[in-house]
Amino acid sequence: MGWFGRRRRTEAAAQVGVDLVGVDTDRFRRVLSHFCTGVVVVTADSGGRPVGLTCQSFSSLSLDPPLVMFGAARGSRTWAEVRAAGRFAVNILADDQEEISRRFARTGANKFTDLGWRPGATGAQLLAGALAHIECELVATHPGGDHEIAVGRVVALEERAVGGAHPLLFYRSAYRSLRSEPRSSKSTVDI
Repeated sequence: MGWFGRRRRTEAAAQVGVDLVGVDTDRFRRVLSHFCTGVVVVTADSGGRPVGLTCQSFSSLSLDPPLVMFGAARGSRTWAEVRAAGRFAVNILADDQEEISRRFARTGANKFTDLGWRPGATGAQLLAGALAHIECELVATHPGGDHEIAVGRVVALEERAVGGAHPLLFYRSAYRSLRSEPRSSKSTVDI
């Protein structure tokens, strides 16, 4: 990592009061890869144009009121559009939607080309085949180092009849399923 990269990492850590002495970025990523997460795509309507991003840092936050949260890279143009829209949908991906996860993790191109979706109650895109959809109004953002933490108030929910469907998981830098071993040996997606 060059001087500029170390400087950005140090500045981001200082924003949240973290001392980086002895914390190596590669080791930090490797250690955190031991925590299995689900994979979601966050979508929004940006002035009549669909936008979306892949996210694995998603969680429920509160039952009363119903709140969820996710982390998005500060420099992401897609996140800037989702934030400006003020409403979004969280699409919980099924294990047969790895290609969709990879598609929405990339920059550029129309991610919605040849993809089934329909508008939800908020106008955000509900992806076909997802296990569930959670539609939200953005109620707060908080600094989180090189990411922003988004908090959404849930306004609509939808779930698909499970019928043998399983969630797409990300563990030890590989996509996985509850029914199988790693789906790919090394992910080219930096979620």
